[in-house]
Amino acid sequence: MNELETFELFIDDAREEDGIEAISLVEFPAIEENFVALSKHKVEFKTVDTEKRIIVGLALVPDKPIYRRSGKTEYNIIFSKETVRKASELYLKRLKLNNATLEHDEKMTSGVSVIESWIVEDPEKDKTALYGLNAVEGAWAVTMKIDNDEVWKDVKSGKYLGLSIEGMFSDRAEDIEEVEAENILSELKKLLSNG
Repeated sequence: MNELETFELFIDDAREEDGIEAISLVEFPAIEENFVALSKHKVEFKTVDTEKRIIVGLALVPDKPIYRRSGKTEYNIIFSKETVRKASELYLKRLKLNNATLEHDEKMTSGVSVIESWIVEDPEKDKTALYGLNAVEGAWAVTMKIDNDEVWKDVKSGKYLGLSIEGMFSDRAEDIEEVEAENILSELKKLLSNG
């Protein structure tokens, strides 16, 4: 089996659109890290106060390959520690704290807000260890408050298991598009040779 190519995404200071626009509650997070809902609905979750409707999770994990597919092209993307930190800082500076979606729906969801955000400096001493998140150094952790009754019901039922970011990032030298173009040319050559 061929090893997938990996492309590093980053925030280009020259591009205003680069950065995170929203955090989405999802069933299958791309970073494969589940958030911890601070309620009694699942044994593995830690309870602080069910009335607070608070979840804690990892929004981005540095250097973790994330599988992507574009047409027939399969590849991984990664984010460096520097990019994770920069993305988290821009998210806060641009006041995106109330930008949340469900399963990456285009429509923003009301009543879901980031109320705490930090970069994990020491995984053993970090608050994420208290909640059993197994964070690595440089990971971006967030605490979210769910005031939306419908969304909270879905979190409690297990419909949403993790967090996923939505945003724009740059890649080095447009490598991903080059790989896609080579695959398209290869497919065209096969079609032409078959008559």
